[in-house]
Amino acid sequence: MIGADEDADDVASLQLEVEQLRQAVDSHALVDQAIGVVITVAGLRPDQGWEVLKHISQHTNVKLREVARCLVQWPGGGGPLPEVIRTALPHAVDHARRQDMDDSYEDDEEHERAVCGWR
Repeated sequence: MIGADEDADDVASLQLEVEQLRQAVDSHALVDQAIGVVITVAGLRPDQGWEVLKHISQHTNVKLREVARCLVQWPGGGGPLPEVIRTALPHAVDHARRQDMDDSYEDDEEHERAVCGWR
């Protein structure tokens, strides 16, 4: 009965997909919470908070989900941040702020060129 085997494979495939989607939703919620911690602690905007998380993950070789988990647990007494994240956090915040200033400067140049007729 080939049909029953195909049905069982389809069910197993769908169950795996559902589990992966659940994990993705959980990770997304955790990352959103971590962004909230970063913007609260550092006084940043949400887009800058996201940049901080990415920067820490990329420069420490720690998965984004793990960085987020540590940052979410940290304010609630979940213990100190791991050394690698604690060290990277201020650098990532400075990087996000500098990035924002660079973007703002580019916007000012574009505005000035438009107003003055420069192209």
